[in-house]
Amino acid sequence: MTQATEPIRNDEACGADGWPPLTRAVSYVGSACVIQGSGDFDPQDLAAVRRRFPDRYVSLDGDVITVWPPCRPAR
Repeated sequence: MTQATEPIRNDEACGADGWPPLTRAVSYVGSACVIQGSGDFDPQDLAAVRRRFPDRYVSLDGDVITVWPPCRPAR
């Protein structure tokens, strides 16, 4: 079994520009980004995150916005 050469989870300061106002925490799990809010995000918050990650699938589930890893090419 090989060991990962990069951290699996990386937390980012949520005061950075570009995150929705209700953002409480931003973390990366591999290449996925998870944005946790202090309350439910709205469609405008989702649109802002989609603008930040234009080539990725972004989903909203109440107080969590997930930026999914990019799709791998088919073999």
